Amino acid sequence: MFPDRGTKSKRKSLFLLASILILSFTLMTVSAKHDKLPLFPEFLALAVLEPIQSLTTDVLDFVSDGIDHYFGLVNTSKENEILKGEIAGLRKENNDLREEIKSFIRLNELQKFSKGKDYPVLPAKVIGHDATQWSKMIVLDKGTNDGVKESLAVISVSGVIGQVVQAGPNSSKVLLITDSRSAVDAIFQESRTRGVVVGNGSPSCDMKFVSLTAEVKEGDLAITSGLGGIYPKGLIVGRVLSAVKKQESLFQTLTVTPGADLARLEEALIVLPRT
Repeated sequence: MFPDRGTKSKRKSLFLLASILILSFTLMTVSAKHDKLPLFPEFLALAVLEPIQSLTTDVLDFVSDGIDHYFGLVNTSKENEILKGEIAGLRKENNDLREEIKSFIRLNELQKFSKGKDYPVLPAKVIGHDATQWSKMIVLDKGTNDGVKESLAVISVSGVIGQVVQAGPNSSKVLLITDSRSAVDAIFQESRTRGVVVGNGSPSCDMKFVSLTAEVKEGDLAITSGLGGIYPKGLIVGRVLSAVKKQESLFQTLTVTPGADLARLEEALIVLPRT
């Protein structure tokens, strides 16, 4: 006997119901595990995008490191410039202190030299030079406001420098003994032989009017005689560099090196009038 149509219809309904239940259970299972295991499309997207994301991250990290390194170098360069400026400032301060110490030593020597003298002196600083082939002059930072006037002697610890030829309110010009217009009455310290030390425009001077019979040799010291009313007596003028006697001449030919180093003067003493 064959089953009737009603029985077949029931079997089909049961099979369809079972299929729906199985599918629903499967979907529920997949949905429940979705948070733990990625689905295939997501897995495919991760597989494609992960290398690109990794490369992008590496590039960004490299660029970031490069920028940090650049700004680090900039900051280091700025720090170096600041340090260089500080070092330059310290060097300047050190140099200024050295100069102040040397200036103090020179001024102290001038003060010691001026003590015990029977004439007043005024310390002054050299603020200018006017040295040409025809003129040998210096400029001092003291003038008429300080009691300076023309024809005053200017000296140093080492010897005679020259005389004031022009005085302004705050400065004065000094004609050096090496100038061809300069003349200093002098005597030799040992023999007391007299002569006149005159400038010749060079670093040395000539000593004129020394007789042929006078005994003069290299190294003899010439000092001021006190005559002429400008230079006090006993100041060093210079030492004999050479002495030549010519029979056809009435006087010896003498070259004298100034006692003061006129090319390196920084300070001087102006001999003021006695009050």
